[in-house]
Amino acid sequence: MIKIDLITGFLGSGKTTFLKQYAAYWLRQGFKIGILENDFGAVNVDMMLLEDLLGDNCDLEMIAGGCDYDCHVRRFRTKLISFAMMGVDHVLVEPSGIFDVDEFFDILREEPIDGWYEIGSVIAIVDARLEEDLSEESEYLLVSQTAEAGQVILSRTQEASPKEIERTVSHLNRAMERFLCSRRFGNDILAKDWKDLTDDDFAAIGAAGCRPEAHVKLPVSDSSSFSSVYCFNVHLSPEELRSRVSSLMKNETLGRVFRVKGFVRDGDAWAELNATGRDITLKRVPAGQEIVIVIGESLDTAGIYRHFGIAASSIADIRL
Repeated sequence: MIKIDLITGFLGSGKTTFLKQYAAYWLRQGFKIGILENDFGAVNVDMMLLEDLLGDNCDLEMIAGGCDYDCHVRRFRTKLISFAMMGVDHVLVEPSGIFDVDEFFDILREEPIDGWYEIGSVIAIVDARLEEDLSEESEYLLVSQTAEAGQVILSRTQEASPKEIERTVSHLNRAMERFLCSRRFGNDILAKDWKDLTDDDFAAIGAAGCRPEAHVKLPVSDSSSFSSVYCFNVHLSPEELRSRVSSLMKNETLGRVFRVKGFVRDGDAWAELNATGRDITLKRVPAGQEIVIVIGESLDTAGIYRHFGIAASSIADIRL
């Protein structure tokens, strides 16, 4: 049976950063792995960030989004069948930050997937400085993504105070209570600077499994409040992009922005953007494409493309 791990977490929590380290661990152990970027968007920037892992023992696939729920599930199933036919030993799945984990479990119970795959670990990434004021749907997604995780891992612990970490754990437990889930978190959460993670840590994470938990379910897949605005051909310098993203994050009239990611030209190279409500990073990379993706709730598409100074024909609004 092929082991399959799910690496989940809310928007901007750091899933892709963790996935790169986790995948590298399995490659060091001599495994042939498949990575599935299971996103709802039509353009998957995170997949571009993983391309340096590609090789004889690592294959990378994505699910192009913008389709309805049933179509998305069919594509997910098809990619898993393809990996099984390729003879991989282990599959790592990184879904969208807006993802109900029940979809993952449901697909693995279906034929012929259930004959090839068995659940390895469900790994939930949570920002150590988790935002306190979340909408009901966001709180639900937090519960869905962590309640059944074999291992919850805090990201950016090196930037968080002990008080902030304590507040995040308390927030998780309040969310569990709110959605009638009996699970509670404490010392079982891994709160360690990711630079210090060892192969023993990754082995323990890979053996963490998952745990069945019941909670109230919301129909997030039918919701229209979450969306992604895709801004193509953004001709801004990295400095100007940083300024505009910073002001966008503070402008609630354009919606509640959880994450902005993408690339812009930086001389003869590219600048990779990653932004959340607290942090904006731009780093020089050799490859990219001119696109900025804004992800959030109740987004004003027209207002966002005006904010970036681009034409209406250069943008797509995709409901998640």
